[in-house]
Amino acid sequence: MSAPSLQAFQDQVSELLLRHRSLLDVMSKNGQSSASVNRAVVKAITECGCIQLHAKKQVFEPGLGLEQAKELAGTHLQGELCENCREVVASELGRELFYMSALCNLLDINMDEVVEKESQKCATLGLFNFS
Repeated sequence: MSAPSLQAFQDQVSELLLRHRSLLDVMSKNGQSSASVNRAVVKAITECGCIQLHAKKQVFEPGLGLEQAKELAGTHLQGELCENCREVVASELGRELFYMSALCNLLDINMDEVVEKESQKCATLGLFNFS
């Protein structure tokens, strides 16, 4: 079974969204779902311990090549999500995607077009996209 396209998912969300059809409701649920994703990752660190966070200042040396700079720039993350935490985080990401899709539906925005435009921007701007 292949994954549905963004458009098929967006259509499915449109059919399912009944209780929170108000733009304000969808915006607040989208924010809440984003917070739930963050909370699930925090719990993986603080309660389960399957991943650890070791944050420090990112060091970028002038004159380094791209590959060398990527090696120096760390994620601050150590370990891997255990099966349970992975399932919880993925579930929360799914809910966030649901409400993002609902927001797109209410505002008549096509998610496939959003992804395509963002991909084009990434390809054009490369590393300077989110500096």
